[in-house]
Amino acid sequence: MNEKSSSLKKSLMAIAIGCAATFAMVSPSTVLAEEAQSVVFVGNNWDGTVNVFNDKTYSKVGLINVVPDKRERMRAIVLNPVKLVAFQAVRNLIGEGHDQLVDDMYSSNDGKLLIASRPSFADVVAIDIASGKIVWRFEVEGYRADHMGLSPDGTKVAVSASTGNVVHILDINTGKQVGKFASGNSPHENVYSKDGSKIYHASIGYVFTPLDPYFFDWTKGERVFQVVDTNNYQVIKKFNMADKLKAAGFKNLSPAVRPMAHTPDEKFFYFQLSFLHGFVEYDMVNDKVTRLAKLPNLVPNMPLEQYVNDSAHHGISMNGAGTKLCVAGTMDDYVAIVDRANFNYQILKGLGKKPYWVTSNKTGDLCYVSWSGTDQMSVIAYDTGKEVARVNVGSHPQRIREGYAPANWMN
Repeated sequence: MNEKSSSLKKSLMAIAIGCAATFAMVSPSTVLAEEAQSVVFVGNNWDGTVNVFNDKTYSKVGLINVVPDKRERMRAIVLNPVKLVAFQAVRNLIGEGHDQLVDDMYSSNDGKLLIASRPSFADVVAIDIASGKIVWRFEVEGYRADHMGLSPDGTKVAVSASTGNVVHILDINTGKQVGKFASGNSPHENVYSKDGSKIYHASIGYVFTPLDPYFFDWTKGERVFQVVDTNNYQVIKKFNMADKLKAAGFKNLSPAVRPMAHTPDEKFFYFQLSFLHGFVEYDMVNDKVTRLAKLPNLVPNMPLEQYVNDSAHHGISMNGAGTKLCVAGTMDDYVAIVDRANFNYQILKGLGKKPYWVTSNKTGDLCYVSWSGTDQMSVIAYDTGKEVARVNVGSHPQRIREGYAPANWMN
């Protein structure tokens, strides 16, 4: 080999090594950001669609049909007497007379798939966002699918099977079950720890029964809070909130943990409870309830039986600094911004009706609120407590999630 060709070979090798080193330093999220656009998904439970918005301007990007196989699913339900009874029960006992077609949803990090739980169909599906076609479908145990949780690396979803009393862990790309753990009656919320090593999980019991006064609390079934190890999906911590509330001196409160939020270091959790206009603070390190936050009850004469699925408030989130909470006052028709230090609050009324979920954006400076009674989403600034945007969505919006859609996709 002559000197010229040897020099060329060395130069090419240096370029190749440099490119490899550069690629190795690029995180997967950086690569994905070039292939997908950041969006906000709003799931419309009663009409089975998901609105997609730009996460900065809140202009509409598209609409996804989460039940493209509705005719096929309905045919299978009608031909199965047991499934038909369960389907009708979900509609009339939990869905307020409506079918529940999309409860929760997350996207894959590459923006190709939207994973959605469909309560009335007792399944989870992956929708190809670009084509609108179903890529995979997983049937949960029992007859209803509920809340989900997304692992920090975006590879798995944990989905609660309401009547199966289990939580399934699914591979987000294939829909294959990679794990499962048992829960109490009506498993509900699933929240992954920041490092992905744990799942914080709660079951809410029989929220659809009319026996709501506190002296009938024993009829609501087993309601437990669990911490689950994601290495083997074994329960490493489990307790009944009733014991923690009693030890803290808070009597006559339901032990059913609804949505939850936690501080950035995961040392303090904030639990909404059935029938409670407010929330409780729980010290995860010292294993005890430390404070009760009481928020205004604007419907003092409303019978408990009229609370939607036992929810006084349903939706709580924390800002990125861990200093403020955003709370959905579901039956009160307000949103509250609460100071974590002293529980002082600012009430936002007149924006909509029946707020059903709140979540914070990635940077933690904004709070998204779904108004299920007036079919809109609000964007609230934590620092000012002011609404900065509002958009129209579909019928009965519930879960709101930030995620990704294909680059330049619009529908």
